[in-house]
Amino acid sequence: MTIDAARSADPPERLPAHDVRLRLEHERDSRLSQLSAVEEAADQASADLLAVQTDSARRVLAEIDLALARLENGTYGVCEGCGSAIPAERLEILPYASRCVGCQQRSA
Repeated sequence: MTIDAARSADPPERLPAHDVRLRLEHERDSRLSQLSAVEEAADQASADLLAVQTDSARRVLAEIDLALARLENGTYGVCEGCGSAIPAERLEILPYASRCVGCQQRSA
């Protein structure tokens, strides 16, 4: 049996919505702290570096908000590319992921 066959035979593990929400809120708090630290360091760093860091933090905050919306409408954990379940392991590492690894690589 191949790894893919074994994976498809086992239903994907899912975290309770409450746990997912806590993880996403923790991610949001971390990014807001990061954004605050970047803004406080404005006099000490180059404008280009600050712009990149600020844009990155804001992009992730937007992704977290979208993940919270998916959680509310029942589509959290479903790949936006192929419609398959996003593996629980991926969501543990990146709780705001909207695509499985394959679809994410194809869209990059």
